[in-house]
Amino acid sequence: MADIVTISGSPSVTSRTGIVLHHLSELAHNAGLETESYSVLDIPPEDLVLGNFNSPALKAIEKSVKQAKAVIIGTPVYKAAYSGVLKSLLDLLPRDILSGKSVLPIATGGSAAHLLSIDYALKPVLYAIGARNILNGVYLIDQQLQHNIGSDVRFDPEIENRLFVSLNELIDEVKKDIYIRELELDPAKGRGTGA
Repeated sequence: MADIVTISGSPSVTSRTGIVLHHLSELAHNAGLETESYSVLDIPPEDLVLGNFNSPALKAIEKSVKQAKAVIIGTPVYKAAYSGVLKSLLDLLPRDILSGKSVLPIATGGSAAHLLSIDYALKPVLYAIGARNILNGVYLIDQQLQHNIGSDVRFDPEIENRLFVSLNELIDEVKKDIYIRELELDPAKGRGTGA
C-alpha cells in the first residue's frame, strides 16, 4: 500500500509532467514514504473514451488511490486547462475518491500565461471528487525544466525549491495522518511519560 500515489495526465510517453512526478516520487521515497505511480497511458484508450467504469486498469488506480494517504496529480496545460484525457480518467473515478486525502496539483505549460490554470481549472474538478485538503499547486513552464528524452534532467533552481517546499508540505500532511491513525490503533502512544 502506497502512502502517496502520483497520477500523470499527460498523453505523451516522455513528458515534463511525468518527469516532475517521477522526481517528486523519488524525493518522497527518500523521505521514507511508499509511492506508486500511474499515468493515463496505463488505461486502454477505448476504456477512457467509452467510459468503461469496469476497466481493470482503472480499478487498479482506484484501489491504490483509495488506500493512499495523499495524491499528486500532474497535468500538462492545453488551451488554459488540464488535459482532456486526465478529465476522462477523473470522470471515471468515484466522486468521493479523494475524500480525506491531501492532494498536490502540478501543472506544466509552455508559458506563464496559464499560471492560474491550477486554481481555475484543476482545483474545482479535484474538489468535485472529494478533495478538501488541496495544497498550493506548482505550475512550471518548459524553460524551467530541461531534459534529454527523460534523462539528464535539470530543474531551474527556483522551481526545484518550490517543488521541494510543496512536497514537504504534502509529506508533513501524510506523516500527521500516519500518526493520527497510529493513535487510533494505540491510544497509549499519545500519552507522555508523565514526569
